Amino acid sequence: MQKRPNPRGNPNQDKFAHIRINEQITNVASIRLVSDEGSDIVTLDEALRRAKEANLDLVEVSGDQDVHVCKLIDFGKYKFELLKKTKEAKKKQHVVTVKEIKIRPRIDNHDFEIKKRHALEFLQKGDKVKVTLRFRGREMVHSEIGMNIVNRFVEDLKEHASPEKMPVHDGKTIVVVMNPIGEKPKG
Repeated sequence: MQKRPNPRGNPNQDKFAHIRINEQITNVASIRLVSDEGSDIVTLDEALRRAKEANLDLVEVSGDQDVHVCKLIDFGKYKFELLKKTKEAKKKQHVVTVKEIKIRPRIDNHDFEIKKRHALEFLQKGDKVKVTLRFRGREMVHSEIGMNIVNRFVEDLKEHASPEKMPVHDGKTIVVVMNPIGEKPKG
């Protein structure tokens, strides 16, 4: 029985397969060779010869111009530096998540305070909070009660969050998304 190929590709695929090095650089008459001594325009054969003499790799840095730009560097070291840069960039990213708080029009004061406290914790962590009030059955008749509760929620958290826009009545729900105010948490 033959295995089907993985549709997502090989997970261990080399991330640097698109970078051409040494003999992989073809169909080029002349290149701009960048090295420790400076840069000059040479033929591909001359650049490969210099790379072998220096015991380094000829790595194509930019191949989309008339004259391809190549560097004389150790490719293993180059890969390590690129991986290091991408890891640093990932560390500095902050992913904003949206946490949802669901409330009802007939919510008790104690339950309201607990929901508010949870929302405050989420906001202090730097997450957005989506407050959703859902009506059931005949509760829709008194939609102003629900709007008052959501407005009270927004008002109570105004020191810590600001609404993206005013609460929106959409069918059987009232929704408001709140953004945290102040400094983002570190880490």
